[in-house]
This record gives sequence, C-alpha cells and structure tokens, in this order.
Amino acid sequence: MSLTVLITGFGPFPGAPFNPTADLVRRLAHRQSASECRRIAHVFHVSYAAVAAELPKLIAQHRPDVVLMFGLAARTRFVRIETRAVNARSLLSPDADGAWPASRTIDRQGPQARAGRAPHRRLLGAARASRVPARLSGDAGRYLCNFAFWLALEAIPHGPAVVQFIHVPLVRTAPVPQPRSQRRLSLADLERAAEAMLGVLATAARNKRSRAPAAAIAPAPTAGAKAALRQAVIEPA
Repeated sequence: MSLTVLITGFGPFPGAPFNPTADLVRRLAHRQSASECRRIAHVFHVSYAAVAAELPKLIAQHRPDVVLMFGLAARTRFVRIETRAVNARSLLSPDADGAWPASRTIDRQGPQARAGRAPHRRLLGAARASRVPARLSGDAGRYLCNFAFWLALEAIPHGPAVVQFIHVPLVRTAPVPQPRSQRRLSLADLERAAEAMLGVLATAARNKRSRAPAAAIAPAPTAGAKAALRQAVIEPA
C-alpha cells in the first residue's frame, strides 16, 4: 500500500533564531525513493494565522496517511514524543509576527485535550534503538507546537490515519570535545531517530487503512482551524 507522509517543521521564532526542524524535515523529504512513502515537507512560519490557514490546505491537497510534525524544545537535551495536545494557548508569548492569541483556548467549544493517535511506546523504542535519548511527554506546551498538533489531531476523522508531534532539542553544529553524555545531539542524530520513528508510523498507518473502508480524504478546514482564522491573534501594535 502506497502511503503519503506530510512532514512539517517550523522556522525561527523569538528566542530561537535557528530552528533545526526546518533542515530536519527537508532532509527527511530528500531521503525518499520510488519504493518508499511519498514524502512532502513543509516548514511553517511561526505564526498562528499561518498554521491555521496552511495546515488544513496541506491535508486537503496531499491527503496524507501520516502527519509527522517537529518542533523545537530548546531547553531539553532529548527527543520528546508528545502524547496529547491541550486546548490552551499562552498569552505571554507572541508569535514571530509579534501577534498574541486572542484567547487562552484554541477551541472554546472543544475538549480540554486531544489524545494522540499513534503507537507512542513503539515510537519510544524506535528512537532509543537508534541511539538517541527519548522520552514520552504529555505536555506539548502552549505555543505554536501544541497549536499545530491540536489542529492536526482534529483532522483525523476525515484525514490522516496517524498524527504525531515530536519535540527536538537544539543541535550542535560542530564537533565539541566533550564527554558523550554532555554533548548536544547532531542533526544526523535527529535524522536517524526520525527515520526509525517514521517506519513505525508508516506501519501503523498501513494497519489502520487496511481495516478502514475506502473513502475519499478531502477535509474542509476543521472547527478549530476556522475559529483560529477568525480570532487567532491580536495584531501587534
């Protein structure tokens, strides 16, 4: 069964002039071959309005079986496999356009949280088997990463079979003469772990698709995305 995988990352944002997820998703997309899944890479501008507008369009256009999303968690030194998205946004941090959310919630009529729909334990095992430190996480934050994860999970009933968000740490850009336990991960480390986890997600998607009746996947913008477009941000002064 041929699969389509949408792989997303983010550009720079206030406090993070370099975001390794942009390079990571491009490298993952370039690794595809004719015998593998079709991979589409997309790097979001770190803007609530951009994510709310672009993510539903990407899902409708490419009809992915898997959505694998990456974001930066600069204060951690390991890969975080997120297991849920919460219906919340921080009013303390503006996005890259200097805009703040207009509300503390993503969807005022939605649940408090959306559970992830992926084999998290198997993802954890795959990352660790690739010699990359990884942990499960139930807190994707209150910023754009959580927002994007929420909207992607909301699309599952009409779109992708599997959605997963992965937080990655800052990476080292040059060899550093430090003990291995103190070194930052490299982009090659992240790429190796991501490939291993992508294999797990592809298997999960194939299993779900084989059990589901055939149906066209052409989702309209979700309720959360529509609400976000209407009232996502307070424009900067």
